[in-house]
Amino acid sequence: MTTKFAARAALLTTSFAALLAASTNASAQAVRIDADDIGGVVTSTKGPEAGVWVIAETRDTPTRYTKIVTTDDQGRYVLPDLPKGTFDIWVRGYGLVDSPKVKSQPGKNLDLKAVIAPNRAAAAQYYPGIYWYSMLNIPDAKLFPGTGPQGNGMPATLKDQGQWLRNAKTDGCIHCHQLGDLATRTIPASLGHFNTSAEAWERRLQSGQAGSGMMEAIGQFDTGRQLGLLGQWTDRVAKGELPKSEPARPVGIERNFAITEWDWNTPKAYVHDGISTDKRDPRVNAKGLIYGSTEQSTELLPWVDPINNKSGVLKTEYRDPKTPTTKSTPNLAPSPYWGDEPIWDTHTNVHNPMFDEKGRLWLTARIRPAANPAFCKAGSKHPSAMVYPKATSNRQTEVYDPKTGKISMIDLCFNTHHLNFDDNGTLWFSAGGPYDVIGWLDVKKWDATHDDAASQGWSPFVVDTNGNGKRDVGWVGLDGKVDPTKDKQIMGAPYGINTAPDGSIYGSILGFPGGVLRFDPKTQLTEFYEVPYKNAKAAKSGFSPRGMGIASDGVVWLALASGQAAAFDRRLCKGKLNGPIAADAQNVCPDGWKIYDLPGPAFENLPKDTIGAGAEAPYAMWVDQQDTLGFGKNTPIATASQSDALEALVDGKWVVMRVPYPMSYYAKGMDGRIDDPTTGWKGKGIYSTYSERSVTHIEGGKGQTSKVVHFQLRPDPLAH
Repeated sequence: MTTKFAARAALLTTSFAALLAASTNASAQAVRIDADDIGGVVTSTKGPEAGVWVIAETRDTPTRYTKIVTTDDQGRYVLPDLPKGTFDIWVRGYGLVDSPKVKSQPGKNLDLKAVIAPNRAAAAQYYPGIYWYSMLNIPDAKLFPGTGPQGNGMPATLKDQGQWLRNAKTDGCIHCHQLGDLATRTIPASLGHFNTSAEAWERRLQSGQAGSGMMEAIGQFDTGRQLGLLGQWTDRVAKGELPKSEPARPVGIERNFAITEWDWNTPKAYVHDGISTDKRDPRVNAKGLIYGSTEQSTELLPWVDPINNKSGVLKTEYRDPKTPTTKSTPNLAPSPYWGDEPIWDTHTNVHNPMFDEKGRLWLTARIRPAANPAFCKAGSKHPSAMVYPKATSNRQTEVYDPKTGKISMIDLCFNTHHLNFDDNGTLWFSAGGPYDVIGWLDVKKWDATHDDAASQGWSPFVVDTNGNGKRDVGWVGLDGKVDPTKDKQIMGAPYGINTAPDGSIYGSILGFPGGVLRFDPKTQLTEFYEVPYKNAKAAKSGFSPRGMGIASDGVVWLALASGQAAAFDRRLCKGKLNGPIAADAQNVCPDGWKIYDLPGPAFENLPKDTIGAGAEAPYAMWVDQQDTLGFGKNTPIATASQSDALEALVDGKWVVMRVPYPMSYYAKGMDGRIDDPTTGWKGKGIYSTYSERSVTHIEGGKGQTSKVVHFQLRPDPLAH
């Protein structure tokens, strides 16, 4: 009996092992692939690993190519539509450390072994920067308003804790790069020896050609206090302290994304943002080149060919040999990466690119020194100059025609920063900072005449405070007090700019609490609405917009430094929008605002109900009017600058579109393109770029380059 029982037990054990092996093989075989795919199952010592990333990278293409997908609830994955070549493939995920890289080629099944992190400290090295940055201490609300050196030491200019939070996030260091990634939560040894970490931070901020800008940013705080807080933060990290919260793995539809990356540019140049199509018509430039803008770093604009996996550069041009260059910007101190070398060198200082319906590339670019030509100035017969003459402009515009390879430069009288076409083909420009006019270019007239002066116009920002519906001569100037019998000029200075379906122009206004501006080209009158802040008439508070987008119904979406997204709908306004009330921006239409908290941790030392406690610092918003991604028309998407992600608001909930490799993904914008409407998800998607000013902060460090990123939303994680 015992012998028979043992034999049966052995047979059952063997059968179970065979069934387990058969089940595993069946699981691998169930992952169907084509000749240009790689697929398989990811397991660890704990079994199948759901919601982890499989990363495939090759240098066999003309420019480095990376594809990233997420496993389903059974640990299965498919890397679709790969080019020919040999790929390094590995697994990354929260709770794991990177698995060893395995080489494979398209058309093969490949099961992968994930590696469980040995401890939380090892796992935390893969957390997005926001989790580390949330450890930074923020001064107590009781220190505001500041009472100066003879009081609590806080500058009297800092009247509210929200101002500090604004400077600690989107409108401080983080408008150029992440804080909390590996490069910023540690101090480079190459900086030297310092008695305190506060001193080390001060020296770090003086580094390279960005030094003057970084010192200006720290000057917005109580400088000594903030240097001390930054020093304490990095000391705690160095001693092994870890974030209190940790990121969740992708779930649900978040697992359906296929992300493709291409290298472009050089290790010494950065990208501000990029463009793939005409934002009014996503079918323009189908399968064409994507272009980037390089701002202060170089006048050689990078491009990527996403079909043939190639990259190159386009040289921009300027008219006047006396046009200044950023190479003359002095280093306050050597860079820990580049020493005393001035790595930035551009005359054109291209900030923003935009396609028109003809597939031409328009750029805000400097083509001459700041002094304006005579037709812009006082005494000119130009209609806009007769109303409001302009003596200088910091940047103008130029257009590149890919069909002819020709660049045409256009002189403008007003500052240019961002640009946007309306439905009539007029190109509108924001100034990007404290500036007093909005400008436009009639592109149809310029195409017909090439007359720079006759094709442009500009207007000051004048509010209809006397309520008669027109812009009257003799308005009260910028520094004057409101007079209910006259109109009132304000400093509009839009940063982001968009055109609404009714033809009006909206712009985001930086500052605290900041707001949104509406300019009517017909009346040339302006309306200004502040973001509600501690306003009892509003449902929720926020502050300090930066980038913006607009829906096809005219709803304006803004990224807020308070770690939120805001929607402003003028149709919801209940009270008057002109007359004396128009000068009270905080109380003009507070009912037009809806504010949404973005995902992610809050600063650990702040009470949960603090306005702006979230450590997120979104740079921009874009609205997918034409459903180029797959969430539906008019989906708002934020750049989650601290979270290695874009975040889409779908049915009232945020969908996190994480880019796990290389870490420190940071976008300043995006657009959606449809290459082939007949092929479903494969024929469309949205493009963004790695847009950090400090490319050396990206995972990989010195030698790393910026990248183009393509997001495609599949119907499920195994679609191919």
